[in-house]
Amino acid sequence: MAMTIPYGATAVLLLLALINDLKSMRIPNWLTVSFFTAGCCYQLAANGLEGGWFSLLGVFAGFVPLMVLYLFNGIGAGDVKLFVALGAWIGMTAVIQVLIYAILYGGAVGVVLLLFHRPFGRRLLTGVIAFIVPGFLSQRELLHSWTKDGLRFPFMIVVVPAALTTWWLTDV
Repeated sequence: MAMTIPYGATAVLLLLALINDLKSMRIPNWLTVSFFTAGCCYQLAANGLEGGWFSLLGVFAGFVPLMVLYLFNGIGAGDVKLFVALGAWIGMTAVIQVLIYAILYGGAVGVVLLLFHRPFGRRLLTGVIAFIVPGFLSQRELLHSWTKDGLRFPFMIVVVPAALTTWWLTDV
């Protein structure tokens, strides 16, 4: 019962984020900031200083790894802020579990997208030829050929199943 409100709020956050991400590939600041604030306030009010630490550790656990992914252009800033808000509500352990499952699901989605994306086959062939035939392409040309027309998808399509998997496996 103690986690009913946090997981209910998290479900609402994820649903709203999913809708926005599917529509515009963006997660709005009003959503993440309001849920971050509400999560911190709830944890402090419900559990005192211990709840504050729970929330703070969750925030850092959501922020640090996602910020690294953001710095390498792997995700958008809204995804980082979303995981900060998630961490405020569900704490360090759960937010890390959601992140791990999201990365695994994201890898699976990425592989499927790459297999069905024809330009990927051309880039793969170019990379193999460049590796085998010295001087075929410069490093800069090779890197450019791999990064142009990159495949993107709304990260929320893997975060929602990741959260559901986490809750199912932890028996929430």
